[in-house]
Amino acid sequence: MMLDLQKASVLKRVSAFLLDIILLLILITGFAFVMSVVTGYDGYNERLEAVEQTYEEKYGVSFDISEEEYNKMTEDQRKYFDEAYAEFAKDEDALYLYNMQFNLILMISTVSILLAYVVLELILPLVFKNGQTVGKKIFGIALVHTNGVRLSTLALFVRTVLGKFTLETMIPVYIFIMALFGTLGLTGTIMLLLILVLQIGVILITKTNSCIHDLLANTVAVDLSSQMIFDSVDDMNEYKKKIHAEQVKNADY
Repeated sequence: MMLDLQKASVLKRVSAFLLDIILLLILITGFAFVMSVVTGYDGYNERLEAVEQTYEEKYGVSFDISEEEYNKMTEDQRKYFDEAYAEFAKDEDALYLYNMQFNLILMISTVSILLAYVVLELILPLVFKNGQTVGKKIFGIALVHTNGVRLSTLALFVRTVLGKFTLETMIPVYIFIMALFGTLGLTGTIMLLLILVLQIGVILITKTNSCIHDLLANTVAVDLSSQMIFDSVDDMNEYKKKIHAEQVKNADY
């Protein structure tokens, strides 16, 4: 005998998701600000801009232009620009500062997002119980395993750290950052689209319309007010036996 899952409505799930995303972004921004101050990111950025300005003034060009603007340059203008950029790219200080800026962006992004997820998607759900985030608590949603058993700490960790943080957030973030620094280009865009298609596909083909993180942790969002949640598999089996016995007894009459 299977026990029906009282899945939370799409409206409730979307509302909770949007609220949680807003809180997550606020927390990420706060952590990123603190991390940028601690690591001295602004100092490296200002030094790199100063080196850039040196070569811009030397050759009378600006590196802050679009591809379209570059293509509209005259042959002489393009020559000066290319010479300036080539010399700038060979500058050891510029290379060092550029690498530091790139590595700090990766580190600040990773740590800030991880801390935000740990606070909002791991610690708070353990405090609130039933896997509830702030959004889920407000909208009466709980997380349970797909068999109706209460969510375990390990499953919550897998769902948050491996699913939401690693697969669904950091891989796209790393791809975006590398594309921003010109190391991926079209490949990065294709990879992002493939991840999006995979996520949509998982939602459409799973019976519980789950995202990747729920699939990994074997979890589902349910309506807390109507869902029966069991503390263990044994409790669930005992309940099934009890219901089955009552059904057999009633069938005798």
